[in-house]
Amino acid sequence: MSITVYVPRDSSAISLGANRIAAAIAQEAQKRSIDIKLVRNGSRGLFWLEPLVEVETAQGRIAYGPVQVSDVTSLFDANFIQGGEHALSLGLTEEIAYLKKQERLTFARVGITDPVSLEDYLSHDGYRGLANALKLTPEEIVKQVTDSGLRGRGGAAFPTGIKWNTVLNAHGDQKYIVCNADEGDSGTFSDRMIMEDDPFVLIEGMTIAGLAVGATQGYIYLRVEYPHAYDALNEAITKAHAAGYLGDNIQGSGKKFELEVRLGAGAYICGEETSLLESLEGKRGLVRFKPPLPAISGLFGKPTVINNVISLATVPIILDKGGEFYRNFGMGRSRGTLPIQLAGNIKHAGLVELAFGLTLRELLYEYGGGSATGRPIRAVQVGGPLGAYLPESQFDTLVDYESFAAIWAVLGHGGIVVFDDTVDMAEMARYSMEFCAIESCGKCTPCRIGSTRGREVIEDIMAGKELAKNVPLLRDLCNTLLNGSLCALGGMTPYPVLSALNHFPEDFGITQ
Repeated sequence: MSITVYVPRDSSAISLGANRIAAAIAQEAQKRSIDIKLVRNGSRGLFWLEPLVEVETAQGRIAYGPVQVSDVTSLFDANFIQGGEHALSLGLTEEIAYLKKQERLTFARVGITDPVSLEDYLSHDGYRGLANALKLTPEEIVKQVTDSGLRGRGGAAFPTGIKWNTVLNAHGDQKYIVCNADEGDSGTFSDRMIMEDDPFVLIEGMTIAGLAVGATQGYIYLRVEYPHAYDALNEAITKAHAAGYLGDNIQGSGKKFELEVRLGAGAYICGEETSLLESLEGKRGLVRFKPPLPAISGLFGKPTVINNVISLATVPIILDKGGEFYRNFGMGRSRGTLPIQLAGNIKHAGLVELAFGLTLRELLYEYGGGSATGRPIRAVQVGGPLGAYLPESQFDTLVDYESFAAIWAVLGHGGIVVFDDTVDMAEMARYSMEFCAIESCGKCTPCRIGSTRGREVIEDIMAGKELAKNVPLLRDLCNTLLNGSLCALGGMTPYPVLSALNHFPEDFGITQ
């Protein structure tokens, strides 16, 4: 009887040598005449332990990590395939504290299954949400999503049910479902993990969305830097189509939904939904004026649902267990769970899925383990390159949309980048303006010109030039960007700049 050994195929694990380790384990097993079944699963999201090798035992899956090729021989010598003790032994995977304390709903299968095995997906509650959706009317599907309280997980936090209801009631001979998979924020990787490590859940979610609003065609707009996600998605789409989960007659229901993956060209601005639509139509990625909203006139002028990967990947569990089940997680108007990504100068970098309501401090220390350098954490940036820099005095802020808005910050896509006390916050503010200048689509003057002038003013402040004139000038310029930009790129660049200026004035040479 063969023994199942798991080695992740996630790109983070691959970058740390997972492919070489998988080959070494197969070779060593063959040399010792040991019959193993090698499964390339997704990552558990404990990146400081990658590559994480697991073995199936009578007690459950035992984890070892981080494993190097040089460790493989000693693992076999220690009889790791029977769960033997080794210096890299971590015990039962599900009992690892970082993982055990999580509330994984969207990521329920990630790290457990073979991502491109439809059989594995089905045996772990896959397509149960779609089966229920096929029994409901479009209005009933939309009601379940509305009742769940799910809001856009891409950053805008707009109620998903309201968006779907608008498209459902919009008139059009063709409607579209578009998945925004142009994950470009610093410190974010939850979209990538879903697409690489559980692509069927995204496919199922988009199919349910199509049934809900009457759309028959879907597109996944994928950032070009995700080749492993591209391969996994296309392989999963092919298998779903062959098994009747996509196509002209979904599971014999007479309902139709087709799905394609389209690659972006690497423009950050195409993470903005209207720029994305322009790019998807084959045009230059420029922000559109609104109204009309994409829900009314979106892709090719037709009613279009545009949702982030995590939003769509959460839909199957809502349709499987009901809107009320999902709503029971979270707090206030922030319902359900959020996949939080810990990155930067952090000891335990990785993904944590939890219900809204814990504090930033809990995330940084109970899960993240503090800084990787061991020095005090001075600041964190939450919500990507347009997110505010939060000082230690704000670490007790609850992780939910309203609590962050109350301190003039954004939760965004759930990415948290950590900095210790060696960081120069004036330099970080300068970089924010430079980033905006580089990534601006150029359509509106505040963003196009203001970001360049902003970088220059910050450089003058850093050089100590005319602080009494330049600091108010920078604030005035940020006000123009905030109120005059067409989209969030220019409109949110003031968040990191002003938060750095307000919370860390000493780095700008400003004495209180």
